[in-house]
Amino acid sequence: MDTAKDANARSHAAARNSHDHAGMGDLVAHAVGHCRERGLQFTPLRRRVFEELAGSGTALGAYDLVERLGRERRISPISVYRALDFLIEAGLIHRIALRNTYLPCHHAHGPGETTVFLVCATCGNVDEIASKAVAQDLDGMAATVDFKPHSRAVELEGECAACREPG
Repeated sequence: MDTAKDANARSHAAARNSHDHAGMGDLVAHAVGHCRERGLQFTPLRRRVFEELAGSGTALGAYDLVERLGRERRISPISVYRALDFLIEAGLIHRIALRNTYLPCHHAHGPGETTVFLVCATCGNVDEIASKAVAQDLDGMAATVDFKPHSRAVELEGECAACREPG
């Protein structure tokens, strides 16, 4: 069942043109090819979880996915979590810690980049940008305490342009 928040996020995402996301078909085709190239098994459940995320228009939680996929057949939460773990490890989706939600990765990440997620506290929409400058700053800060990061992602919570628009 869609909530008002889901509908609001979709309408905001459709209204904004801040980035050009690939369509669901393109994302799925990319995921299939990505797994094939790396010898990874893109099982029917993994594919369905990915398709739900790619077609949702907003970041989804694991239990949102259980509910949506459960319309087709009964599915256990642990199966969805395993599929999500696979998709994260494969680099096909991201987990947004602020909301404990997941979304498909819409672009390739270059070497030495940090992913920055802009999370709207009002509608829940998430934008993804990559930055070499942020990566360099984080690596510099980590080096001051002799820390070697394995991955870098930053989440900023605020309010998107669509939510700040009057009316």
